[in-house]
This record gives sequence, structure tokens and C-alpha cells, in this order.
Amino acid sequence: MVEGKILLKPGTLWTKVKEQTKYALSSGALIPIPTESEFIEQDGVCFLVRILSNLVRKDEAKQKQQKQSTSSSKDFNPFLPYEEDLFVADISDTHVCILNKYNVADYHLLLITRAFEEQENWLNLQDFVAMWACMTEFDGLTFYNAGKMAGASQRHKHLQIVPLPLVPKGPQIPIEPLLTSAQFQNSIATIPGLPFLHAFAFLDSCLGQSLFSTAEKTLLCYHSLLKAVGLEVGEGNRQAGAYNLLVTRKWMLVVRRSQEYFESIPVNSLGFAGTLFVRNEEQMQFLKQHGPMTILKNVAVRSLNG
Repeated sequence: MVEGKILLKPGTLWTKVKEQTKYALSSGALIPIPTESEFIEQDGVCFLVRILSNLVRKDEAKQKQQKQSTSSSKDFNPFLPYEEDLFVADISDTHVCILNKYNVADYHLLLITRAFEEQENWLNLQDFVAMWACMTEFDGLTFYNAGKMAGASQRHKHLQIVPLPLVPKGPQIPIEPLLTSAQFQNSIATIPGLPFLHAFAFLDSCLGQSLFSTAEKTLLCYHSLLKAVGLEVGEGNRQAGAYNLLVTRKWMLVVRRSQEYFESIPVNSLGFAGTLFVRNEEQMQFLKQHGPMTILKNVAVRSLNG
């Protein structure tokens, strides 16, 4: 298996992120989405729910993409080429790091493949090598929305990284209090407080002497978690079903998906970390009425039997 080549100079990424963010804000390339937030507790998790108060510019950009796609008779790809003012760093010979143009969280990064790959492809060794090259630079949460049903908005393969903590107070990641009750069978666990099909593992055993050995062990762990939720990796590149992946320096979680929305509320990987987004006050009231964990339960597969 080809290891690839790391191009990122160690100890430089976080400085590059901050410098490029400042520049992209001044040039207008980076368009943060203002939010109002509220904490909603359910089943032992204090969820952070954000109301995206101004999505006009993002909606306009999406409509423009659709027009470009229609006129060119093929899907518009904002990553080929990516916007130069959003470029942060060359990570490897297969991956580039850019800023997320319409960010809600500060310093939200996209780790994209240089050549086009489908977002519904399995992750591979090169993906995990690039991920660890970034995650050794600062403490963050990496997530992957594996397909449209899992919340992916672009077909071009991209991992996403947000710095920790996700919330200003309490646990760094809202769902972390539940992880302490993990019930293991060998190295794979389930979390009693998560009422949907998932698989969890600590990554202590994955930390190798080199970045490449760590990536190799993480890839094997990823395959084991997928198998545990009924998504065994076969010979082809294309995934067998939609899922969300969350990875920190300490643990990995896979959640099998059944649908993109619950009613009108979309959910991506960050929902399973404990942060959700709604478009307006009406959706916020709906979420309060049903509860955030109930929303997650309804967009995930309930069990291996469906």
C-alpha cells in the first residue's frame, strides 16, 4: 500500500490557519455565518443548538452552483479548483487543507483530496495520514459525512476538522460524558446512552511510533467499526451505506445513517458530537419539543435489523 509523502512542515499548521483566516476575512473570501446559540439537555447530554441567523449568502451561492452545474451539464465542484484565498497548506501529495468558506465555528478546516474522489468512497490510508498530519498540530475533532444522506453537501471527498473545545463551557465535546460508560466487547464498544446503531473505540492502541504507522492502525480500527455497524469494506471503493465518522486524538465513533433530515432539520456528523443547527425559531421550537437525542435517533439506523 502506498504511504504517500507529507508536505506539511511540522509545527506550522496552526499559525497558517490563523494567518489565512485573517487574510480571507479581509478579502471577503471567508463568509462566517452568524448564529445565536442555546443549550438543550436530553438524556445526560447538554446539546449546543445554533440558530443560523443569516443563510442568505450561502443560499445564493448554492443557487449559483446549481445554475453552473445545469449550464455545464455536469456537477459544479468548488474544490477543483479551490478558491486560492481559502488555501491554508499542502498537507501531503494527496491532500490539501483549506478554510470552510461558510463557517459557523472559527477555524473550520476542510481536508480535500487533490484529485477528484467521490465522497461516498471508503476512507483510505492516505486520508488518515493527512488527518493525523493535521491532528498532531492542534487538538481538534475530525469528522466525515459519508454521503448525502449523512449530511455531505459536496461530492468531492473531504474530511472536516474543527478545533476543540466545541463549546465554551463543560466538556470539550458535549457527548463525551456518555463515553465513560462504554461497554466493550474486545476493542469495540457501544455506548448505552446512544439509542441508535453505532460503534466506538479508544485510539490508544493506534498511536504508533510514526505518523504512517498510526494512520495504518487507525485505518484498521475504522474498518472494524464499520463492520460492527454492518458496513464491511469490500473490494470496491464505493461505500455500502451512509454513515458519520467522528475522530479525536483519543477515540473514534461511527454512526450508521438512515436519512438526511428529521422533518426539516438536517443532521451531519457534528450532531452526533452534540452540536446541532436549525435555520429559524420555528425549527428551534420543534427541536425543543422532540429533543435533540430524539432527532439523532430518527436520522440514524436503529439496529442491525433496521
